[in-house]
Amino acid sequence: MLHRRLLLSSVPALLLAACGAKDSTPNRLTVAATAVPHAAILEQARPLLAKEGVTLEVRVFNDYVQPNVQVDQAQIDVNYFQTKPYLDEFNRAHGTRLVPVAAVHVEPLGGYSRRWKSIAALPAGASVALSNDASNGGRALLLLQQAGLIRLRNPADPLATLRDIVVNPKRLQFRELEAATVPRVLGEVDLALINTNYALDAGLNPVRDALVIEDRKSPYVNYVVGRPGAEKDARVRKLVAALHSAQTRAFIQRTYNGAVLPAF
Repeated sequence: MLHRRLLLSSVPALLLAACGAKDSTPNRLTVAATAVPHAAILEQARPLLAKEGVTLEVRVFNDYVQPNVQVDQAQIDVNYFQTKPYLDEFNRAHGTRLVPVAAVHVEPLGGYSRRWKSIAALPAGASVALSNDASNGGRALLLLQQAGLIRLRNPADPLATLRDIVVNPKRLQFRELEAATVPRVLGEVDLALINTNYALDAGLNPVRDALVIEDRKSPYVNYVVGRPGAEKDARVRKLVAALHSAQTRAFIQRTYNGAVLPAF
């Protein structure tokens, strides 16, 4: 199992809490990220950026809202934690204009259970926990559909909601929660749809522990995201080059063993 302590061991003590104004040092780049795997992956980029004269400062968050808010408000330069469907929905809901800069990796969404050993074993009326945000909630429903548990009105809608379920033969009962809290109820429900970063943080191994999981063709790629024009910032270009390096690819493959997949 990928132990939380092992995964966080590469994240140094200088990972800062998310507070304070943006540092104006020309060669300092601030990046908002969730701890696992994003901050750990960013740590691999630190020496490469240092060679290019860029000092990397990672600010760790445990939610999916503040990293976008603080980048939009120019408190932080860029962030690295989200998929494009989530970003698109966030922009629509909050009136922001954040843009994807570069694709880095895929974290396959998985369904986990403490009570059952297979999807087929789920009983009638089983309780299912999933994220309450439009992007991750829709993603979870698509995975349940892939597993044959439900059918959606539009089988390809990435923003499907519970109201779009037209066939539910097991009469599944749903609990919608903030994505970060879903792992906490794993022992209280029959099935929990958990984002891989939170699954890893909870000590789960998606490759081994998930009863159902997205495959390598998942469109939910995690991006570096910034304000319009961020892609022209020399510091950001150097960050992308470091994240797309052979060293970073090897780190992802070696550390996460299929639970996180390079997208470059």
